[in-house]
Amino acid sequence: ELRNKGLMAIAVSLIAILIYIALRFEWRFALAAIISEIHDVVITLGAISLFKIDVNLDTLAAVLTVLGYSLNDTIIIFDRIREGIKTSKKTELAPIINESVSATLSRTVLTSGLTLATVVILYFFGGEMIQGFSLALIVGIIAGTLSSIFVASPTLLWFKFSVLEFRNKEIEKAKRKQDKERNRAMYEKGTV
Repeated sequence: ELRNKGLMAIAVSLIAILIYIALRFEWRFALAAIISEIHDVVITLGAISLFKIDVNLDTLAAVLTVLGYSLNDTIIIFDRIREGIKTSKKTELAPIINESVSATLSRTVLTSGLTLATVVILYFFGGEMIQGFSLALIVGIIAGTLSSIFVASPTLLWFKFSVLEFRNKEIEKAKRKQDKERNRAMYEKGTV
């Protein structure tokens, strides 16, 4: 029963992630993030199985924590990619992804490294009750960091993401927003 509820929690969280990123970025970003998250869950669950860690609420919490942690890294990289698309003069996505990942790499490695160090200390000194949780987090943080860099961003290339099309959509959005603000200002002045 716990396994079924855990899988349901993971599925619901993946659907929520898909919706959130599709609304915040674009559907291709959302699919790339979901592929990255599935990668992290599979590797973490594989480690839980390989090391014969008891599946309980702690390990479920570890898997969901890995999802959140990896998603945070992925969103930071995607945000930098989106910013790069808007500001860069390049029309190809691959160099923009490369620059964006390079710009966030030190931050990603530092935050993951510090979190990993804390979880490793927790594994060795936290006692036997928390070792399964800690080991699942160790594997998940490593997998999540690597997937944010090496899975999520390159997956955008598979989906034939068009930089020019994205820029045109952003220009249209800005025009609609400007028109809306102008109409609102005219309404407030009573000139409508």
